[in-house]
Amino acid sequence: MSMIEFLKRVRNYFFPKLASTDTNTEKMINLILFGPPGSGKGTQAVKLVEKYDLLHISTGDLFRYEIGNNTPLGLEAKSYMNKGELVPDEVTIGMLENKVNANPDVNGYIFDGFPRTENQAEALDKFLASKGEEVTALIALDVDDDEIVKRLLERGKTSGRKDDSNEEVIRKRIKVYNDTTAVVYNYYDEKEKSQRIAGKGTIEEIFGRISESISKLNV
Repeated sequence: MSMIEFLKRVRNYFFPKLASTDTNTEKMINLILFGPPGSGKGTQAVKLVEKYDLLHISTGDLFRYEIGNNTPLGLEAKSYMNKGELVPDEVTIGMLENKVNANPDVNGYIFDGFPRTENQAEALDKFLASKGEEVTALIALDVDDDEIVKRLLERGKTSGRKDDSNEEVIRKRIKVYNDTTAVVYNYYDEKEKSQRIAGKGTIEEIFGRISESISKLNV
């Protein structure tokens, strides 16, 4: 919890009448974070969570939690996966909604790995709108393919991951990322919400660019 959120809660507890007349209409910061494998997206997500008191929601983590705990949605997802079929959007969206609803006291959310299609983007917009919120921005870390290949091959020396050690496999992963995310990027670009951030440089330099971009948002 951020210091700002803590002070708000203290004020609301001791001065409820004052809280009820609060005219602050500041909205949440809800980010979609895109970046190809090796772009440093995970590192930047951690820093965004720390600075802005956001909740990082990764679809991979959602699936692992729901399936690992044998929740109704997890069991439904597992039934599709066991048959080699894609998990329907409504199941994935249901998991995401559960996570958001369970964490209402944050300043916003980072959606990582979702949405991947225009239908998912529309569903996310509808869900946030039901809460009086919206996607603030889609931030895509822009790193050229050769740099990504270089980073992953270097990472493969210690990660033990076979897909980090084969350049052909790496380039296929990059192509899948580009093909998949292009539709969603364009969807939010039409709403003037998509931004590309240069993903080369030190961790702090890249984070500085992202923070500067966020500071210019209407939140």
